[in-house]
Amino acid sequence: MKINVNVAVLICCATLVAITVEPSAMLFENDQVKVIRALEKPHVKGKFHQHMQNRVLIYPQPGRQRFEYQDGRQPEVFDWKAGEVRWSPADGMHSPEVISDGAFNIVEIELKKPGTGQAITSNLDPVKIDPKHYKLEFENAQVRVLRVKIEAHGATPMHEHTLNRVTVFLTDQEFRVTDSQGKIEIIKHKAGDAVWGTPTKHAEENLSNNPFEVVAIELKS
Repeated sequence: MKINVNVAVLICCATLVAITVEPSAMLFENDQVKVIRALEKPHVKGKFHQHMQNRVLIYPQPGRQRFEYQDGRQPEVFDWKAGEVRWSPADGMHSPEVISDGAFNIVEIELKKPGTGQAITSNLDPVKIDPKHYKLEFENAQVRVLRVKIEAHGATPMHEHTLNRVTVFLTDQEFRVTDSQGKIEIIKHKAGDAVWGTPTKHAEENLSNNPFEVVAIELKS
């Protein structure tokens, strides 16, 4: 499996509370993405397989994994950190094996459509107006991936999401969300959840006594 590395994804989230390891499951699917939760069991060598679509991979728990390849490449070992996110382009036949002692999950976002490469031009882009809470992990022609961290009882200004997106929760959420028309809604999610989002404009307040963290995958399709 080919996995691109950049400096941002190597920054580990040491403050994350451990997320329970869950069974494999299809989380949701639509015309743009297929989102699954894979369970990686320790010391079980996987069958050779390949991925035909580019993917974004999120690791809720830490783990160590060894990959073998059929195309002559040397085996590789990866040490995943809790909360890490990686870009994984379509690749040839490979066989993974968890070589650490604990099981872990991977949330896999398979991208069904080619990217347009469109730029985010909104004046209310959260990366522009709220860099304290919104950090760019990486960006390419298909996706822009953001890490969002909001302190306990912290709040964001009114901002706009102009693209469809997948949000993967690394902590529990209890938010007061106010849209551009003043409508207020209380939103709750559990760590490990993944949800589909459409373009919207809103402000958010973390009602929890704990810090909040998510990874948001914005789709340029």
